[in-house]
Amino acid sequence: MSELFHNAVPNATRVAPPLPKPRQYPARKPAQVYLFGTCVVDVFFPEAGMAAIHLLEREGIRVHYPQGQSCCGQPAYTSGYTEQAREVARAQLALFAGDWPLVVPSGSCAGMLREHYAELFKDEPATLEQVQALAERTYELAEFLLHVCKVQLQDRGEPVKVALHTSCSARREMHTHLHGRALLAQLAQVERVEHDHESECCGFGGTFSVRMADISGAMVADKTRALQESGAHQVISADCGCLLNINGALEKQQQALRGHHLASFLWQRTGGGE
Repeated sequence: MSELFHNAVPNATRVAPPLPKPRQYPARKPAQVYLFGTCVVDVFFPEAGMAAIHLLEREGIRVHYPQGQSCCGQPAYTSGYTEQAREVARAQLALFAGDWPLVVPSGSCAGMLREHYAELFKDEPATLEQVQALAERTYELAEFLLHVCKVQLQDRGEPVKVALHTSCSARREMHTHLHGRALLAQLAQVERVEHDHESECCGFGGTFSVRMADISGAMVADKTRALQESGAHQVISADCGCLLNINGALEKQQQALRGHHLASFLWQRTGGGE
């Protein structure tokens, strides 16, 4: 897919994501947090949600999971259904009205909450104030573990090579590729291998993979080929939409390589479940 793009646009270059916006982190980790589980984690990767809870609880933090939560509204928002996205977002706002941090095991969903809710409610001053307050206390899971909890991970697994994949919006908006790299670097027996096409989309893109199936298929073919050629034993990602797409393609190709959520991987590598 990338070759087609570069042939069509001869002067096209890969653009690195912008540097992270400076963020003031709390001096100490909080006693309580909310967890926004995301709809994809809830339906397809519940073990990743449980691993996120276990990682936070191990840090001495009480985790609150409001049962009424659903989608963050991103699929409707990126498809142009602004009013429907606003309705979904409004329902989520009501569930996280306390002042605890909101931890999200998905960079793309965290980015929606932190970066795009303000656009949805720009014409509602009272709600906008609430949205802006929520944005300031919204953290992607890896970011929260690294910069707020300041975790020091002890690797208890066998030597393994992994490739890290970060979703496009997570990379742009939450810079989770940096947080994920830093956490994996703490694991003594884990070697993170570089792979070609690392910064490129896997082709999922929410509804994009349905509306533009042929293009999406070409993109995930590029991605999975690069992952296999990297020599990685496992693929690690903090976004389950990407994992659905990548794992589905690998399974269709009858490849043994599979992707796992970062939370599940960290929990397992550090003795979780023993």
